[in-house]
Amino acid sequence: MENIRNFCIIAHIDHGKSTLADRLLEATGTLTDRQMQDQVLDNMDLEREKGITIKAHAIQMNYKLEGKDYILNLIDTPGHVDFSYEVSRSIAACEGALLIVDASQGIEAQTISNLYLALEHDLEIIPVLNKIDLPHAMPEEVTDEIVDLIGCKPEDVIRASAKEGIGIDDILRAVVERIKPPKGDPNAPLQAMIFDSVFNSFRGIEVYFRVFNGSIKKGDKVKFVSTGKEYTADEIGVLKLEKHPLHHIHAGNVGYLISGIKVASEVHVGDTITHADRPGEAVKGFENVKPMVFAGIYPVDTTEFEELRASMEKLQLNDASLVWEPETSAALGFGFRCGFLGMLHMEIIQERLEREFGMTVITTVPSVQFRAIKTDGSMYEINAPSEMPEPNTVDHIEEPYIKAQIITKAEFIGPIIKLCMDKRGVIKNQSYLTTDRVEMTFEMPLAEIVFDFFDKLKTISKGYASLDYHLIGFRESDMVKLDIQLNGEKVDALSAIVHRSKAYEWGKKLCEKLRELLPRQMFEIAIQAAIGQKIVARETVKALRKNVLAKCYGGDITRKRKLLEKQKKGKKRMRQVGNVEIPQEAFMAVLKID
Repeated sequence: MENIRNFCIIAHIDHGKSTLADRLLEATGTLTDRQMQDQVLDNMDLEREKGITIKAHAIQMNYKLEGKDYILNLIDTPGHVDFSYEVSRSIAACEGALLIVDASQGIEAQTISNLYLALEHDLEIIPVLNKIDLPHAMPEEVTDEIVDLIGCKPEDVIRASAKEGIGIDDILRAVVERIKPPKGDPNAPLQAMIFDSVFNSFRGIEVYFRVFNGSIKKGDKVKFVSTGKEYTADEIGVLKLEKHPLHHIHAGNVGYLISGIKVASEVHVGDTITHADRPGEAVKGFENVKPMVFAGIYPVDTTEFEELRASMEKLQLNDASLVWEPETSAALGFGFRCGFLGMLHMEIIQERLEREFGMTVITTVPSVQFRAIKTDGSMYEINAPSEMPEPNTVDHIEEPYIKAQIITKAEFIGPIIKLCMDKRGVIKNQSYLTTDRVEMTFEMPLAEIVFDFFDKLKTISKGYASLDYHLIGFRESDMVKLDIQLNGEKVDALSAIVHRSKAYEWGKKLCEKLRELLPRQMFEIAIQAAIGQKIVARETVKALRKNVLAKCYGGDITRKRKLLEKQKKGKKRMRQVGNVEIPQEAFMAVLKID
């Protein structure tokens, strides 16, 4: 155990985590030249297309220093705030972390929040200044920022360039010298924590775990503590680029287990594996994930509901931050109400369902969780507009507030404050990190930042501002339910809960958008936005008209009138029995409202 080191790489988006991981794998000879490609650990098509890491990836390297052999277990983590749950799970399986900071960008919001996550778990932090080869790098200034943030000495900061391969040996040496070897007793009862899992259609569920105490052998009878189920360890091993089977895994190491588990609900991330005949205590896992955004996911073809359920279960194995439960909708049939960590997370889940499981799904308007305090004092949680109780039974409604940290260049302060004020935010603090970089703290409603806040922030600041946020609790707000009606019938999938001050504007824009998207019928369609019984906006999709007068040339006007009256009656009847098909784009349109 003296020779094992477990560490992860944490940083803001695009500061070079995956590239640095590539260099470390090359330097330790873990990969052959043939296996090498850029961002080798990002093995999902989506990750390569978008150029971001979505999943944390674990890999083992062997390293020789001063005649001693070391085993280094590396976990490369995502940088985006929507995947911070992946980061927190990786941190729980490690003793140290490489904190990467881009020499041209400096410290950004996610750098700080990931650092605090690591410090909460008492990890040894090794600061690395990356991209020092860039022409506009500012190594001296950024080193000072790192020293102020962590409180280390300037000489502790390792200067590197993952692209050019500068400083890689210094990083590996620092990992061995500064990070403590794992503690644990190889002879104690087995305690191994599951930090990830993946579904393999041939071999069942592959479980990735970190052994804290004891050891596990091939063929052992193991027990999962939270479900109480017992399995045989058919194959165990360590994760290189491919799986590498072994007979024995000791305390302190990271490995995988395959035992032919077929039911996805039997594996929980954060659960403890122990021996069936000599059970150990459960390890303290991770906090349960708190979803920020809720949306409904429905199969386009209602017969695929069970198939979608199976796909969601398999996806949840690989992404433990996805939370879901079944629900029904009058417009869309059976589906699921899902909780996501943010809009990017929601988009990725939808993409993965389509790519990995071949499901075509409709996503409803995202909303956040509100609380209704009823007149009798009881509290009621609202995850979807359809769950909103009748206004006469409600005393008041509370909505979730967040504390947002925005780090930006000084020149963009004005526009950013205006953007946050428009989103009902209140500025709490503003401090200069350097002469040119400002950290601003706002308190604002989560509902306001769910849609396009991040995009707008990036646009205003030319891509420089970085955002990090966390929940601070619920506060009373004047929220109303805005219903959309087509020909007087409510479409529950298009309802939204909005602040009263924005209800009129939101309703008007939504009606205008739907007017463009709904195909014209032989009868007139009225699109109305209503709060309770009060209509706040209306648009009309005009009817297509068939020319019934084509055959009447000349003759008495009454002949024409008779035909037009007949047509008018037909239109009226059609409007009563006709149903309006809502295209998929209409549900997505709501997301694109400014």
